[in-house]
Amino acid sequence: MSLLEAVLMGILQGITEFLPVSSSGHLAIFKNVFQVNTNTGLLFDILLHVGTLVAVCIVYYKDIIRMFVEGVGLLLDIFRNMGVFVHNLSTKRRRKYYPLMKSPYRKLTLLILISTVPTGIFGLFLKGIIEVAEGGLLIPGICLIATGVLLLISDQIPRGDIKTKEAGYKSAAWIGICQGVATLPGLSRSGTTITACMVQGFDRKFAVKYSFLMSIPVILGAALMELKDIGKEAVIPKGEIFYYIAGMAVAGIVGYVCIKTMLVAVKKKKFKVFSFYCLIVGVLSVIGYVVM
Repeated sequence: MSLLEAVLMGILQGITEFLPVSSSGHLAIFKNVFQVNTNTGLLFDILLHVGTLVAVCIVYYKDIIRMFVEGVGLLLDIFRNMGVFVHNLSTKRRRKYYPLMKSPYRKLTLLILISTVPTGIFGLFLKGIIEVAEGGLLIPGICLIATGVLLLISDQIPRGDIKTKEAGYKSAAWIGICQGVATLPGLSRSGTTITACMVQGFDRKFAVKYSFLMSIPVILGAALMELKDIGKEAVIPKGEIFYYIAGMAVAGIVGYVCIKTMLVAVKKKKFKVFSFYCLIVGVLSVIGYVVM
């Protein structure tokens, strides 16, 4: 792998991870068309995901810190309530249970966790299909066309006003299922989840935040799963370490800019540009599959 290829894939990952055009689909098409060989199996893909993960953490660091603190508090109160339950069983003196949802950030943490569960289940079941799909142009192309149609629909959805306080747990599970399906290469994770949020009546700005926050455990989990499969081939060739670092850094920087872009695009209903782009790339990919 050359420095140019590393930088190009970093740019591609940073743009497509957060803009609604599918990072997995574009990386699959890029590697197939240009016959890119990273020589280290999944290692470079993992580093690209780490770069985009850092971008999300920088943009939403205040929310992440609050969620972590409230998440720990929620866990402690659950254990406290278990103690209260045992106490109430063993004595006649009744103690009150500790309230669990003390703040919006506690609820947001629980909503994200609920969304993550079905995503993880789908990811495990679709793993074999995803690996086969990434090896060709047909499935990424079809899924990109589906993404284009989905984005056209999303611009027609009326504005919602639901935020953390009003959000339901069933909605969180549904959004998680949609995110799980979007693990297929060519289906945009951000586009699918933001659209799913808006269908549930979420406020547009909150929909973007929710989509990107729920990407953190997914990206982290996917990276850990890939890490155990990289094997001995993951040794970076001498002289190419800088290429890998450069690709990761570029993915993070470009990802940061694209998150900010998405906030504006969703607010102003500007998904049509991304929709037409996905439709064009998807059609070209399918044609490329037929021709090749």
